[in-house]
Amino acid sequence: MRIVSICPSNTEIVANLGQTHLLVGVDNYSDYPEEVEHLPKLGPDLSIDIEKVASLKPDLVLASLSVPGMEKNIEGLDDYDLPYIILNPNTLYEISEDIRRVGKAIGVEKIGNHHADAFLKELEEFRHCSKQVEKKPSLYWEWWPKPVFTPGRLNWLNEISELSGGVNLFCDQEVASFQTDWEEVKKRDPDHICMVWVGVKEEKMKPELIKKRPGWSELKAVKHDRIHVLEESLFCRPSPRLLEGLRKIFDIVKHENSK
Repeated sequence: MRIVSICPSNTEIVANLGQTHLLVGVDNYSDYPEEVEHLPKLGPDLSIDIEKVASLKPDLVLASLSVPGMEKNIEGLDDYDLPYIILNPNTLYEISEDIRRVGKAIGVEKIGNHHADAFLKELEEFRHCSKQVEKKPSLYWEWWPKPVFTPGRLNWLNEISELSGGVNLFCDQEVASFQTDWEEVKKRDPDHICMVWVGVKEEKMKPELIKKRPGWSELKAVKHDRIHVLEESLFCRPSPRLLEGLRKIFDIVKHENSK
């Protein structure tokens, strides 16, 4: 079977299933696991070269609508009459369902079910552990600095906040992605600031930039040096690798509670 993935999280689901050998092409941002780096690159996930996708003669394209603007890719796949499925999860449970769905679609249904069950089992273990956390720190997740975008209640990072023993600073917003501003974040005064700028490598994210914002030097997170530069690939992609991110933030919250 010949598979093309045009979104990093989809590529990572294929990897989770142990089927990267079936991939014949990926988007430019798919960088995990290492073995996909040698594959033909098909353009950024918002502007995939559909003609190049078609030239690879895929049996299945794993598409996505996780970022606004990806609709154009779907239109292109339709124009070329290419077989595809669309993944667009917002919750951790939906990610487990996507693992099952992809497994079935690429002929490894049993493996897909097994890996989805393992994913859910580990989430349950974190859910149990998080209930033991007495002090629930507030976590401000910064997806983008200006304009400011942060996850609301309807996103997996809200769940990851809770499973780590914390609380998403904007859990009161009934959306997946919420646009706010520096002043509102300052009012809410988070215990932790988690920098996960989408598409930006960790070395480019400087905590000093946070500290220079008007009035932010008075924030609890800044005063107590709780600004965390985190790999956006472990927190911003709806794939099984979110578990790795969850383990990291759980350790941060656990360490804080042990003081």
